[in-house]
Amino acid sequence: MTSHRGISATPRRQLWELQRAAYAAEAELIGFDGIPPLHETLQELRGCTESFLGVSDENGLAGAVSWNRLHDGTLDICRLVVYPRAHRRGIATALLNSLDVMEPADVTLVSTGTANQPALALYQRRGFTLISKRQIAPGVTVTLLERKTDDSPDGPPIHKS
Repeated sequence: MTSHRGISATPRRQLWELQRAAYAAEAELIGFDGIPPLHETLQELRGCTESFLGVSDENGLAGAVSWNRLHDGTLDICRLVVYPRAHRRGIATALLNSLDVMEPADVTLVSTGTANQPALALYQRRGFTLISKRQIAPGVTVTLLERKTDDSPDGPPIHKS
């Protein structure tokens, strides 16, 4: 894994540029460019109430994760984005590891395009299981995944790194 300069709060303009690049790559992968954050304006992102965590590499902001805490304590991962230039370097894993430490939760939710096999594989390696799929456009589905923490001493780990 490439070393990361740090995980920190992220300026919105850099985040906006990052998510446009990341969601453009996902749009190509899943064959659908109607992903809402892909078309989000900088002003809309600035008004967002999600919490964000970013990671930088030698070229600047390389990835970010955002989340909301639901009223019942569930952690809802809203976005996990990595610059295409930084794919396959462990950035998404580093972000999720940090999020697990910063925001422990009994239940964590995340969704991704069903055709986004790299994202699905990442979440499944981390103990997420499929909850449902929903069609968002003809021939395009989103998969909702959930991870429940098992507090028993011999239960499965939260994630595998």
